[in-house]
Amino acid sequence: MSDEHERKPHEAMSNQNGTQAVDRASRLLAEVVHSSDPMTFTGLSAATGLAKSTTSRLLLALERNGLVRRDDHGRFLPGEMFVSFAWRGGAEAGLVAVAQPFLERLGKATGETINLGVASNGMVEQIAQVDSTYLIGGTNWVGMSVPLHCSALGKVLVAYGAAQLPGGKLERRTDKTITSETALRTDLAGVRARGYAVTDEELEPGLIAVATPIYGYDGTVVAALSLSAPTTRMTRDGVAAAAGHCAEEAAALSAVLGYRQRANRQTRKAGAA
Repeated sequence: MSDEHERKPHEAMSNQNGTQAVDRASRLLAEVVHSSDPMTFTGLSAATGLAKSTTSRLLLALERNGLVRRDDHGRFLPGEMFVSFAWRGGAEAGLVAVAQPFLERLGKATGETINLGVASNGMVEQIAQVDSTYLIGGTNWVGMSVPLHCSALGKVLVAYGAAQLPGGKLERRTDKTITSETALRTDLAGVRARGYAVTDEELEPGLIAVATPIYGYDGTVVAALSLSAPTTRMTRDGVAAAAGHCAEEAAALSAVLGYRQRANRQTRKAGAA
């Protein structure tokens, strides 16, 4: 009997085992995707009837390939690949759910109020918030719309082309609000140069905030992430450090939404050429 004929039973067994592994991984993935809440490891093992050792091995493989991810409690959610694919269709409705862990991590690291904002009807609407751990500075901004030109979130959205200022005069909210279009253009150029926006008592007296852009898969800015605090607690000297924390979480969220920095994209294009 030739070597070719001798290998066939072994190859058939390997193919069968491979198909079985794919089927089992698919069952786990289906449970995660169809669940309305994050799934625990024990829950997945019970729901699929798979041994815990098999469940662990397959979940690690799915996680390595971006098909599942874990929240801060170790529970399983659909991975970055699903999120990136969904965002190609502009599925903004799911942004809050995807962004929440990043807001919470930024809030935990700084103790300050964290907000997620998007452009809406010539204003910036704040669609999610993590409250400050301090008693002072606990305003709930969710659902509130504020002017683009005097909020850190709004400045980011305008500076990166995600929003346009409405026509007419710029509203003066405080003595420090920028109401000159020339001065605002200069300020927005500074936002693009340093990568973050600052409002220092421009929206409300005693309130200082920083914000950074969140990118979608195609490199456009889809939202902004902000950190705000009373001026009595966050001094002007602390702005750069706060912006650094904010930028770090915004970059991580952008990556989950499918964004890859330009250098990485150019590398991939060069390799494909």
